[in-house]
Amino acid sequence: MRSAADRGADLVCLPELFRTRYFPQTQDSQNFDLAEPVPGPTTEYLQKLAADLRVVVIAPVFERRAAGVYHNTACVIDADGSLCGHYRKMHIPDDPLFYEKFYFAPGDTGFRSFDTAAGRVAVLICWDQWFPEAARLVALDGAEILLYPTAIGWLRDEEEREREIQRDAWVTVQRAHAIANGLFVAAVNRVGHEGDLVFWGSSFACDPYGQILAQSPSDAEDLLVVDCALPRIEQKRRDWPFLRDRRVDAYADLLKRFRG
Repeated sequence: MRSAADRGADLVCLPELFRTRYFPQTQDSQNFDLAEPVPGPTTEYLQKLAADLRVVVIAPVFERRAAGVYHNTACVIDADGSLCGHYRKMHIPDDPLFYEKFYFAPGDTGFRSFDTAAGRVAVLICWDQWFPEAARLVALDGAEILLYPTAIGWLRDEEEREREIQRDAWVTVQRAHAIANGLFVAAVNRVGHEGDLVFWGSSFACDPYGQILAQSPSDAEDLLVVDCALPRIEQKRRDWPFLRDRRVDAYADLLKRFRG
């Protein structure tokens, strides 16, 4: 965070569950001891640091809401150190080595954005990044920058071609959210080996046209500092007025699990 601020960053986003290794690889009730309240030790420390550095901070934490109720949560801390609010991960995966349903209750904060010193920002977390509905709703709430703190990777024994397909799909879907909603998107992923997972890094930021502004390697830690020229949002939405031309009268079936 200090290095980012020294390089001129106004907004810093940390990866999903950044304080520990990715513990949902196993189902172990002792891991619940890693959780903390919000506000709590991590947010209090980062609030002081944010105020000192004058940066907005996205801080993903393992939240203990109550005994037996835990969430995968991202806190939004403004540049004056105040806690703007938090988002609780809505889409919870349950796959081999990603046993998140064992740990996290689905979020109940809704899809919302927050006014900060760096602009109006929204946070969605990892598995949320595959759902266009979530990105659209934060755009409708005025988000200018959509951040995806993430912990996604390959199983250690997956073939190279399959790895390339998965990573390319991950980049493509988030670029599509930027295009469809006319906003900036930044994905912040882990990197390196943890147990039987190989996190693919590749953190990136793209503009409202989906153009990648910068991207990290897949096999090394990195710090990206990217200029998000917010006036481009207005121009993009004038050129391609997707939000204007939405047929809100015709989308009621989106509230159904499946048609048929």
